[in-house]
Amino acid sequence: MILKGKKAAVFGVANGRSLGWHIAESLSRAGAAVCLGYQNERLERWVKPLAEKLSEGFCFPCDVNKPEEIEKAFQLLEDRFGELHVLVHSIAFAETKDLSGPFLDTSREGFRTALETSAYSLVSLCRAALPLFERAGEGSVITLTASGARAVIPQYNVMGVAKAALEASVRYLAYELGTKNIRVNAISSGPVSTLSSRAIRGFSEMKRIVAERCPLKRNVEGSEVGAAAVFLASDSSLAVTGEILHVDAGDHILA
Repeated sequence: MILKGKKAAVFGVANGRSLGWHIAESLSRAGAAVCLGYQNERLERWVKPLAEKLSEGFCFPCDVNKPEEIEKAFQLLEDRFGELHVLVHSIAFAETKDLSGPFLDTSREGFRTALETSAYSLVSLCRAALPLFERAGEGSVITLTASGARAVIPQYNVMGVAKAALEASVRYLAYELGTKNIRVNAISSGPVSTLSSRAIRGFSEMKRIVAERCPLKRNVEGSEVGAAAVFLASDSSLAVTGEILHVDAGDHILA
């Protein structure tokens, strides 16, 4: 129960296959009080039963592209928890058409949507969470990235650019928030089947190739990403910030 007494909010849970859910479940098992944020009413029917499996049984809508919804979400968190120790950002989105054709054909609107939803949302959530972190006297922010931020993955396209921006944001946020005892890190996961990953053309083939070539000769499980998040949320990582923690069965060491 290494997270006993910690209060956590996980944003971006869509269903039981979401990496956000695997992380929430792992944080809860480690003793944290965890609540879930989901995008809209369409997802509520999937997320509410998941939240009921956690000790808090609490979930709330939050479209991170709408400032008024972020404000309302953190008012709910303040009313519920009074403070916050852990913030998980499990949010990424790009238009399907921008994940299937040439990157050169990415529209201005598609580029803006991917960057705003997948990267700027981390900044927005950190800004809103700051007063609750300060009340707790500490904070651990965890987001999710992928190897497409640093190397070309065919058809990952604008999402790779968005993840690169996300990783840069992790470093700048870690620098600015460090004096307030708030750590900011990212987990770079190997391919895991989720709602968003199914939008990437050739994803199943990508999983097969990674499993064949990576040092551990297998794919990553969502629970393993969750275990890494527990480490980053716990006092075991008090000196770790601005880090990209690879949970990819070693695939990142290969050219």
